[in-house]
Amino acid sequence: MIFGKLFFHIISGILGIYLSSLIFSNVIFTGTYKDLLMVGTTLGLINFFFKPILRIISLPIRILTLGLFTLIINMGLIWVVEIIFSKNLEIKGILYLFLTSLLISCFNFLFGLYNKR
Repeated sequence: MIFGKLFFHIISGILGIYLSSLIFSNVIFTGTYKDLLMVGTTLGLINFFFKPILRIISLPIRILTLGLFTLIINMGLIWVVEIIFSKNLEIKGILYLFLTSLLISCFNFLFGLYNKR
């Protein structure tokens, strides 16, 4: 079950970055498929290990914002991945960072629904 959840986080990271680079003109991915696998795997691992800790720490803020602060956490995690892979991934502007995090959050939600079965 844990490995399935980790696998779905990695897949949603890969799909989210790839589709964001296809849909949005300000999300630029210039690497190969191997680089895309590395970026998606890093994003999936960060989401799997660090996101639950950040969600616990930010619980009061998430309660006050009715859960919308979770998107800010997602944006921050994607921004960290963008800094790590600055040679292959560039997201120009906070709007496109938000849209990319929203797309990856949707994939995480959909794969989470599938994983609960």
